[in-house]
Amino acid sequence: MVDQQHPGERPGPAGDDTRFGGLGEAGVLARILPLLPSGPTSLLGPGDDAAVVAAPDGRVVVSTDVLVEGHDFRHDWSGGADVGWKAAAQNLADVAAMGAVPTALVVGLAAPPDLPVAWAEDLARGLAEACAGTGAVVVGGDLSGAEQVMVAVTVLGDLGGRAPVTRSGARPGDVLAVAGTLGQSAAGLALLESGEVSLAPELVDVHRRPRPPLAAGPAAARAGATALIDVSDGLLLDAGRVAAASGVHVDLDPAALAGHVSPLLAAAGGDGDRALRWVLTGGEDHALAGCFPPDAALPAGFTPLGRVLEAGEGPAVLVGGAPPPVDGGGWDHFAR
Repeated sequence: MVDQQHPGERPGPAGDDTRFGGLGEAGVLARILPLLPSGPTSLLGPGDDAAVVAAPDGRVVVSTDVLVEGHDFRHDWSGGADVGWKAAAQNLADVAAMGAVPTALVVGLAAPPDLPVAWAEDLARGLAEACAGTGAVVVGGDLSGAEQVMVAVTVLGDLGGRAPVTRSGARPGDVLAVAGTLGQSAAGLALLESGEVSLAPELVDVHRRPRPPLAAGPAAARAGATALIDVSDGLLLDAGRVAAASGVHVDLDPAALAGHVSPLLAAAGGDGDRALRWVLTGGEDHALAGCFPPDAALPAGFTPLGRVLEAGEGPAVLVGGAPPPVDGGGWDHFAR
């Protein structure tokens, strides 16, 4: 969710003037690979034609995301470590949203020859930092040339013998609950755009380095969640995806939403409507929204946010029984 018209300048050297074009592919890889996380899930890691990854469950959960310079990140707002962190976090969140545990990542990096190698080293460090404590390792990838920086990450996950929790299982009467933050990344982006970072630097940090509640995904599966989704594109849009897949409607509780609005008021200049818009339409916090049977005990980290209704006329996602008080549903890469 970055303005494509103002991508920022690529970072200059900071003590190390080595560029991709001056080091070559083998030299760049020699500096990056030692920085990437490794572990027992990697039976054969980087260096061969393909990796071999342990799959104890016998099934593999797979997801992929791409970050593009000027579209998904700006060099004047985020360093290489921030980009690496975000690239890993958004993929790890997708695996958690299936009720699975991440095991491995494959990373593709396309870069222009004038990109500092130090930026790519920071990228690797950010990937490793985001993976720390998750059990996920980087097992390989690809390095290519391009006019702008692009980072593509594919993540693999293990279900641990459980059925995947999809978007299509929600039932009328279920409780909608959320783990993680809502609207904070959008608020941080707004502060970067306005140059008012000092108003709430902690929100800017959420935008640069989202912290999805990864353990909450498998916990939700164990607790009997009927549906689960990574809130990556905005609550209204992603809750609407659950509603569409499950053939239901969702009603969000205004009082529960207010708890997510409060931390954003300073960044919004006290404008509660603006803060509510961030909560409802802002993405990239990578919270997990799940539906649970009404008699289920919500796992740690989840708080009630609404309820699931029979499908009917009108919007699939309501707020307090009424149409949402904001226009637009969330982030769409091709609608702006």
